[in-house]
Amino acid sequence: MVGITMLITAILGTALGVLLVVTERGGILEAPFGQRWLGRGVNVVLGFVVNVLRSVPFVILMIALIPFTYLLLGTSFGNAAATVPLAFAAVPFFARIVEIGIREVPAGLVEAAESLGATRWHLLSKVLLPEALPAIILGFATTVVSIINYSAIAGVVGAGGLGNLAIMYGYQRYSWQYIVIVVIVLVILVQALQSLGGWLAKRLSHR
Repeated sequence: MVGITMLITAILGTALGVLLVVTERGGILEAPFGQRWLGRGVNVVLGFVVNVLRSVPFVILMIALIPFTYLLLGTSFGNAAATVPLAFAAVPFFARIVEIGIREVPAGLVEAAESLGATRWHLLSKVLLPEALPAIILGFATTVVSIINYSAIAGVVGAGGLGNLAIMYGYQRYSWQYIVIVVIVLVILVQALQSLGGWLAKRLSHR
């Protein structure tokens, strides 16, 4: 459940974050196909969608997406169904992190690349993304932690996972040992992911 959501979030969140930056005013795709209004329109729509999805608490979002989840997968319960609201919650969150990471790239690097004749694709693939990669990795580690937390909430409504284990065996059967075990596993997962993210970010940092 978490693994599939991580994959979806990494792909869609990165693409969405990049689009938010390159289509803004002064971005390298502000006027795709020579049409400035097109780039601005895409930026406004994407920004609005991201803000709306980030504004809705996960429990409410999960309930609101039940009809869409059923339409998409034929079921609204279980691990597979939980990936839909998890992705809807995580992708906009990570997209904003990617956007922030790219914005932190020094403008001088972009200007230097442009003076050397770099194309839009080269600016994105050789300058912006590589320079922002450490920040994006740290942000992705934080996003995965949020996904794990969301997955535990999804377990309350029958999505399985650690949340379901804590509710069914810990709370409903009054076995505090299960709750303690779930807490320990969550702490270990979070610490391991954050440490791995920090290590990768330092290895890939160009500064």
